[in-house]
Amino acid sequence: MNSADLISMEKLCYSIGGRKILEDFDFCLERGVNRTILGVSGAGKTTILKLLLGLLQPDSGRVCIGETCITGVPESRFMELRKRIAIVFQGGALFDSMTVGENVGYRLFEEGRLSHAEIERIIREKLSFVGVEAALDLYPAELSGGMKKRVAIARALASNPDYIFFDEPTTGLDPIGVYNICNLILRLQSAGTTTLMVTHDLATAFSTSQRFTFLHQARMVFEGTEVQMKASDIPEVREFLQPTDQSLFV
Repeated sequence: MNSADLISMEKLCYSIGGRKILEDFDFCLERGVNRTILGVSGAGKTTILKLLLGLLQPDSGRVCIGETCITGVPESRFMELRKRIAIVFQGGALFDSMTVGENVGYRLFEEGRLSHAEIERIIREKLSFVGVEAALDLYPAELSGGMKKRVAIARALASNPDYIFFDEPTTGLDPIGVYNICNLILRLQSAGTTTLMVTHDLATAFSTSQRFTFLHQARMVFEGTEVQMKASDIPEVREFLQPTDQSLFV
């Protein structure tokens, strides 16, 4: 694997108010390998995404996009690199005052590199890909939860990223909404986009990823395939996969 196609963390430590979130954490996302980070709520899964994007700075260790270390570097120096990555936040994070079309094209309008006509074409193309082109002129308040997630995915796709990060993409959705989002993620992967997801929804994780990282008490305690995970004898992994009465209120 070419190092230019890797996003990685090396011996990374991060804490909040003296509480360790990550300790000596090593992580590698390879282009073309779709991965899910699993763990209980509050384990630090979303924090990993923010660190990988440079939105947070670690206490120690390194974060690299390709061969470039972004730790301690001004954001202006790695903005072009970060455009290879898009993120779909848990709540969608759409701008309430903008229409669906304006939300999807927001980044492109801000950059000012493309003509208005070209941006409009991209907006319609991405909305069509996620199946909500009819919502072009609606506002987020007029959308269902599932439609908001799909619009957020269209916005992430507008800049044609190599990687898309998903933060709990199916939380709060009904079974049809979950099916639609999982189907979209698989279509993205078929089109060559590499995905990284954080979730505690095992069905979504196993249907969309090939590799799994399990986070427990600030450390990676498992890394491997679904088959390896289900056969694991690590107590924390087994309890996560099959909770028992002993898990009650833990």
